[in-house]
Amino acid sequence: MRKVLIIAEAGVNHNGDINIAKELVREAKRCGADIVKFQTFIPEKLASRHAVMADYQKKNMGVDEPQDAMLGRLTLKRQEYVALADYCRETGIQFLSTPFEVESMQFLNDLQDVWKIPSGEITNYPFLVEIAKTGKDIILSTGMSTLQEAEDALAVLRGNGAGKITLLHCTTNYPTPMEDVNLNAMLTLKEQFGCAVGYSDHTRGIEVPIAAVALGAEVIEKHFTLDRHMEGPDHKASLEPDELEAMVKAIRNIEKALGDGIKAPSESEKANIAVARKSIIAADNIKAGDILTEENLTTKRPGTGISPMRWNEVLGTRAVRDFEEDELIEL
Repeated sequence: MRKVLIIAEAGVNHNGDINIAKELVREAKRCGADIVKFQTFIPEKLASRHAVMADYQKKNMGVDEPQDAMLGRLTLKRQEYVALADYCRETGIQFLSTPFEVESMQFLNDLQDVWKIPSGEITNYPFLVEIAKTGKDIILSTGMSTLQEAEDALAVLRGNGAGKITLLHCTTNYPTPMEDVNLNAMLTLKEQFGCAVGYSDHTRGIEVPIAAVALGAEVIEKHFTLDRHMEGPDHKASLEPDELEAMVKAIRNIEKALGDGIKAPSESEKANIAVARKSIIAADNIKAGDILTEENLTTKRPGTGISPMRWNEVLGTRAVRDFEEDELIEL
């Protein structure tokens, strides 16, 4: 039974407050996530002063300002990320933060053993080269990308020493309309590139990530927040803790339900075979030596006698003894 890696994406939903960030860590652990993930960036190195907010950011925040102004309110100090990584270890959940430029990647290198590359960096060649050189495993989101762009990014990462790469199908819109999910594209990534795949979800609710697991996702990433009504760009497309907990429980149930793929009676249903199946039964009183025919035989429960699949084998033989109506036939 494979275990799905569940990433609770806290992202920037701490709103620049380390205490909120720590509460997000506690809630992610309580809800059963494997990893709690943040975002690490230097605002002026991530966005130029000319970069504008995305439409969803304007809508979710109700303001229109340069990206760097917004980003400046959504980051933590370097020492706070270190403290957050320590707090995750104390809490018993894996710390992860997504870097958005090389300097932040270098800072995080000693704090985590795996990288999560966001969709927006899939065409950032210098960044991909540097992160691959660390030799660590990589989870790469493919939101907004074509199949060719995903292939190009994979070539750069593999060509520069990256470890195992997992591709996440993703739709970069917050929230994502159901008609834009295209979950089957996750299977296309797996078939095309022969690597592990997963799904980074931005829809409202929990049904799509659960469906992704049923389709074979090995990693699920989902934004969560303490309260969807908090100010910030991602809160409205995030799960609240009770919803995150429900998603985790559902995914763990799906893991169990997927099983090993071998078609055979389960342990829990074996006892029902005798109750639900049928046997060859005397349809009337039969005397020893009588020929067994379609007229004096029938099939009824229980299934503890001769299987009806041996019907043709039994027809034409002689009764080995007297049988009363409804008695199991013996040969």
